[in-house]
Amino acid sequence: MEIVGIIPARYGSTRFPGKPLVEIAGKPLICHVIEACLKAKTLCNVIVATDDERVANVSAGLCRVEYTSSSHRSGTDRIAEVASRIECDAVINIQGDEPLLAPRVIDEVALGLDDYPISTAAALIRDPAEYDNPNVVKVVVNNNGQALYFSRRTIPYVRDAAEKDVLDQMSAFPFWKHVGIYGFRYGELMKFVGLPISLLEKAERLEQLRAIENGMRIGVRRVDYDGIGVDTPADVERVERILRH
Repeated sequence: MEIVGIIPARYGSTRFPGKPLVEIAGKPLICHVIEACLKAKTLCNVIVATDDERVANVSAGLCRVEYTSSSHRSGTDRIAEVASRIECDAVINIQGDEPLLAPRVIDEVALGLDDYPISTAAALIRDPAEYDNPNVVKVVVNNNGQALYFSRRTIPYVRDAAEKDVLDQMSAFPFWKHVGIYGFRYGELMKFVGLPISLLEKAERLEQLRAIENGMRIGVRRVDYDGIGVDTPADVERVERILRH
């Protein structure tokens, strides 16, 4: 299977303008992500998808760059535009704000495409601060590794431990958080971006619920990984502290 890694990178982020080019440990954020992708064993190519010349110029020294429309509502729409004009069997959508991304996570998601038309990853929640945090998306998976539901709420509700403190609840059940990386077989990607925004997606503001609501199967690979997404300038400092150690 020819699998291409595509990194959607938008300069004009509302919360953090210019984020792909912010310097982290001596190099732009986008370069950290590209280098992780280049170390993955399952990708036949790595592409940055952007509508900004500044991002393109920085990325071009490391990998292929494809310009895309500036009107896309999501990174998935952006990667679909690129996928529609290249040769590939599948695409991995890799977030451009994960400078600590482990190449093995990319490879796990790619392997998941052998069994499911859409693949993603999840990591065990170990930090009590993430338990009730709506920015940490939880996922429930069946015995075959297929996603049942994603939510910003803590799921499932463990009734027998509900009155106990967070650590006791975490000891009573293994809670999993979603790692924001997706693999799509080509046909499934094109089907997905052609669907309207669903009710569950609108309610939770989680794009993957559109797939579940339309009966599309998502395989979840459990990984030992605890990355940090860069959403604010404060996150840059956190990442640099980790890279220094």
